[in-house]
Amino acid sequence: MIGKTERRHTRSIKAGNVGIGSDFPISIQSMTNTDTHDHAATLGQVRALEAAGCDIIRLAVPDEAAAEIFSYLRENGVTAPLVADIHFDHKIALRSLEYGADKIRINPGNIGGREKCEAVVSACAERGVPIRIGVNSGSLEKHILEKYSSPTPRALAESALYHAGILDSMGFRNYAISVKSSDVRCMIEANRILASETDVPLHIGVTEAGGTERGTLKSAVGIGTLLAEGIGDTIRVSLTDDPVKEVYAARNILRVLGLRGGLDIISCPTCGRTQIDLIPLLDQFEKRLHESGLGGAEIKVAFMGCAVNGPGEAREADIGIAGGKGEALLFRKGEIIRKIPERRIVDELLEEIKNITRERGDTVK
Repeated sequence: MIGKTERRHTRSIKAGNVGIGSDFPISIQSMTNTDTHDHAATLGQVRALEAAGCDIIRLAVPDEAAAEIFSYLRENGVTAPLVADIHFDHKIALRSLEYGADKIRINPGNIGGREKCEAVVSACAERGVPIRIGVNSGSLEKHILEKYSSPTPRALAESALYHAGILDSMGFRNYAISVKSSDVRCMIEANRILASETDVPLHIGVTEAGGTERGTLKSAVGIGTLLAEGIGDTIRVSLTDDPVKEVYAARNILRVLGLRGGLDIISCPTCGRTQIDLIPLLDQFEKRLHESGLGGAEIKVAFMGCAVNGPGEAREADIGIAGGKGEALLFRKGEIIRKIPERRIVDELLEEIKNITRERGDTVK
């Protein structure tokens, strides 16, 4: 088995109770898309994100009044770290800090001049709150865009380092950097540049990636490539959809790379040898798995259509089936347990997974 890539070494920062950097697990982020002034709607979405396993939650703060959301969420039991997403107005950042934001997303170079930036930095330093520098391909500084003519990877990296330099000059090192682009190759290369030139923790993602299918695919390629190279300390999958789906997609990217635990399914694509209706069976299994809450179990499941590769794959799995004609052999750690009629495959697989989790003392359902 190929070993895991060693993660790039970074300094550490902390947003609320979540550490960010190479000394900590890679965290998942998402962002609410409710009107932040609508406290009830925003609370509902934040709770849904927490329940889905989101580690850090970002909220748009368009004005000072919207900053009250942070104290409201805390008063209503929200424990996840909360990030204030702010553009241009340093007063909104200061107000967000007063109301309890755990992290501030700004660009020091466009917050209103050095004096205003220093006010934000001083307030963050006093509270131990980190800053996230956020650079997107659509918002490069004029002098950098003129130098490179377009948002090239080097232009994006230089913009991030320009903002980082402002914080460094103020003696503030409690920050992370995010460089995103809707162009997957550009995003990858820009982060590679930053990874080679700084030890700052990196938040990675493909911005404006699209709807669920296309956005997940672009994010899997962009985020996955960097994570496979050991680059990236916190991630967001950006989708034009329910933010909860961003969390599920991010978690699956981490699981595929072995960077986060959870149930892993090995399933064959089917062929003319398959004599059970494997495709709808797998769809039903995945739906039932999600509903049962067993998806977080550290279990490998083999879902194979016939006897050609089935027994071999099942041998490598904790539990699995290999299809026959209208039935399947149930394997556990490569040993045949029994035959199952096709109509019982999903039920009995789920029951065996529950048995394994009980034997191990896992806390999943």
